[in-house]
Amino acid sequence: MLGEAATDRRVYAVTGADALPFLQGMLSNDVLKLQKGPGIVWAALLTPQGKYLADFFVVNTGERLLIDIKADIAEATVRRLTMYKLRADVQIAPTDLSVSRGLGLAPPGALPDPRHEALGWRGYGAAGGPPEIDWEAIRVAECIPETGIELIPDDSYLLETGFERLHGVDFRKGCYVGQEVTARMKHKTELRKGLARVSVDGSAPVGTEIVAEGKPVGTLYTQSGGHGIAYLRFDRATGEMRAGDAVLRLV
Repeated sequence: MLGEAATDRRVYAVTGADALPFLQGMLSNDVLKLQKGPGIVWAALLTPQGKYLADFFVVNTGERLLIDIKADIAEATVRRLTMYKLRADVQIAPTDLSVSRGLGLAPPGALPDPRHEALGWRGYGAAGGPPEIDWEAIRVAECIPETGIELIPDDSYLLETGFERLHGVDFRKGCYVGQEVTARMKHKTELRKGLARVSVDGSAPVGTEIVAEGKPVGTLYTQSGGHGIAYLRFDRATGEMRAGDAVLRLV
């Protein structure tokens, strides 16, 4: 029940009377629902042009409000949020809390990962055990993007990377940074590019260009068990594709 330690995560406490309203105006998802009690929301911070900057969980443990974020982007993201807060009564400070995660029976206080049931639960407090779960296999099976791999700062768009399917964006909430572009992609355009699951015969480094009939089709990312997550131009991903020496097909 202790799960495993997510050592690549950092946890920040968010305090102040304006904490939730401030985050509501910054993030892609509706975090005001956390006013009701313990819960967890996955959301993204965007550029004004609607491009991805960072993603993280906003957590109400019942005792305090937390941000659970990938360590690689934590400090830069907190700096950016702090820059926007102006006179709002909001403080964001690091904690010494550990993140644990696991599958199956969850320990008391743990919360279900809001992205997909296959990702199990997340806990905050006691340190978990050593890594045991093949999270990459789960991500590939369910086409779930990861910070810094499929989710690329200043490049990725939420709807192309599965945020709607994975409950990371809310189209009924009010305005937030990058909202206009995201809404326009939802209501006025047909997605021509995006993440998709492919079969992979062979292997290629993350970031390898995918080609078909001599034309660029996209990029191959995480791979596991003969499958992978690829960013594709859908009109060209209709048959056999190649990424280096690997042969790919859309599944």
